[in-house]
Amino acid sequence: MPKLASTVDGLLLPNPFVIASGPPGTNANVIGKAYDEGWGAVVCKTVSLEAEKVVNVQPRYARLRSRETGEIYGWENIELISDRPFETWLDEFKLIKDKYPDRVLIASIMEEYNQNAWHEIVGRCQETGVDAFELNMSCPHGLTERRMGSAMGEDPELLEEVCGWVMQVADRPVWVKMTPNVTRIEDPARASLRAGCQGISAINTIRSVVGVNLDTLRPEPSVEGYSTAGGYSSQAIMPIALRMCMEIATVLRDEFPGRSLSGVGGIETGRDATQFLLLGCDTVQVCTGVMKMGYRCVQTMKEQLLEFMEQHGFETLDEFKGHSLQYFTTHSDLVRRQAEARAARQAESHIRMIQADAEWDGDSFVDQSDALSRG
Repeated sequence: MPKLASTVDGLLLPNPFVIASGPPGTNANVIGKAYDEGWGAVVCKTVSLEAEKVVNVQPRYARLRSRETGEIYGWENIELISDRPFETWLDEFKLIKDKYPDRVLIASIMEEYNQNAWHEIVGRCQETGVDAFELNMSCPHGLTERRMGSAMGEDPELLEEVCGWVMQVADRPVWVKMTPNVTRIEDPARASLRAGCQGISAINTIRSVVGVNLDTLRPEPSVEGYSTAGGYSSQAIMPIALRMCMEIATVLRDEFPGRSLSGVGGIETGRDATQFLLLGCDTVQVCTGVMKMGYRCVQTMKEQLLEFMEQHGFETLDEFKGHSLQYFTTHSDLVRRQAEARAARQAESHIRMIQADAEWDGDSFVDQSDALSRG
């Protein structure tokens, strides 16, 4: 009987499905709802020491729909990190851990380029009993002017320094959430791992403009007639997330064995999640999918993952984690492999058994005779 439970960086998870940082983990009530519905872990909405600096706007989402079916396949947000006071979060972390002591709670944290601030936020969160940290080094909009989020994550040297500050005081697992808005995602991933962080989460949203309203001539989402570039998510970004997870997983396999990877980006079904696991992820995170379908979607996701495992005879996640990485190679190697395969097929075709007298060929008469013979 297949089992979904696993241990990642010392964290015992009943299944690999994790609520990603964002609205689905925005307070103790919804985090409890996620646990009750069966999610394996929750990453809370990103918190900071000075929530009073965070001011959200309305509306802050814009969506792309299929022209044929109306299904949502793209989602842009200009939402900031949590606007709730840090002290409130500390109280709720304690409440959550008291009510769900055996469930994994991961604190997503973000701060400015200030060592003391990072030390304080890590230390105070640890006192509440949170199980791990996810460093938000990847939010593509808002607060970048304070060198937060992707402004930090796009600079590997800066990222390594700040991750080093965190590791000076962290006494539990630390994951670093990557921005996809870079040329080579391996570089910031390596920087985070060199600093000693246990894991990588990838990817955050892609910096985007979802579109322009052709009636008003204003970009969306429109706030008093104006907008700003935001973060793109939902089904449309899954191919990009898969590619980047494959690249990071290859780095982990070859250079940092034993470190973990949490895949994020467009996951809405168990079959989506399975692809991330096959490309080397230990866990998978969902945010926009929950906003579209509700917390209960995890039940179907778990069923679909178990169906896949039963189909292939896998008993544990580790039995197929990263299995598909071996099938990635260079383009020149693809050319070589195809040439060799074509040559082999051509050679084989010369000695296949003839089906009719007209197929006898004087030049390969002996080979054709051998092909028809036994012994």
